Amino acid sequence: MRKLNPLIITATPNICWLQPDVDYPKTTPDIIEEAARCRENGTAVLHTHAEGNWAEVIGGVRGKTDLLIQSGMSSIPLQGRIGLFESKSDMVSIILNHHAEAFAELNCDVLHPLAELEEYAVACRKYGVKPEWEVWHPGSIWNLNRLIEQGLLDPPYINTLFFGWPGGTWSPPTVQEYLYRRSLMPANCALTVSIMCAEQMDILVNAIIHGDNVRVGTEDYPYNQQGKLAKTHELVKEIADISRALGREVATPAQAREMLGIG
Repeated sequence: MRKLNPLIITATPNICWLQPDVDYPKTTPDIIEEAARCRENGTAVLHTHAEGNWAEVIGGVRGKTDLLIQSGMSSIPLQGRIGLFESKSDMVSIILNHHAEAFAELNCDVLHPLAELEEYAVACRKYGVKPEWEVWHPGSIWNLNRLIEQGLLDPPYINTLFFGWPGGTWSPPTVQEYLYRRSLMPANCALTVSIMCAEQMDILVNAIIHGDNVRVGTEDYPYNQQGKLAKTHELVKEIADISRALGREVATPAQAREMLGIG
């Protein structure tokens, strides 16, 4: 068996878009405390919405943990997210295609043309923030390749592949779809998978054995393997234990920084 890099686990202790009544940390102190629990259980990257309190959450999490901070809410246009760059988030999530999601309390339909993606790439270099590109279908990969060809990105290219998120950008949550899409990705990519349905574990386990990384938490799928609602730090422990049982160690934040090229 080939030697694999340690597994990078991204935690998402945010709103569950399909079940908004599921509890999650909403105040800055609660977000910081949950981040610390996720770190204890194996998280290397915190994907946060910060409930809009970006500077406070980023500063607070950094004061209590060594986690890499990945700032989400990619549906918000660039000019509405300058605070993320100024607060020196380690990564900022950027969707590589248009938003078209169908959630319990809203439908998200937002255009993100290639010109906007180019502006994001320039802003990331200007502020020293690493882009985390959201890949929802093969068209996302075409846009990523275009940015690479234009010399706007520096490897490794950090990507998250989404499966089973409902709406116009839905893709089947199957191992076949995962393997197909990863086969289309350019060289020098660091891949993470996100799945929003009960088929989650099939793809997570395949990502582990193929050397890719995983994302878990209340935002993605809030149930454990017993079908019970769980906190994000509990879901992190579950997947960390599975990875170790499969013979793959779990990355520390320091190891994740090295693998993702984040200083």
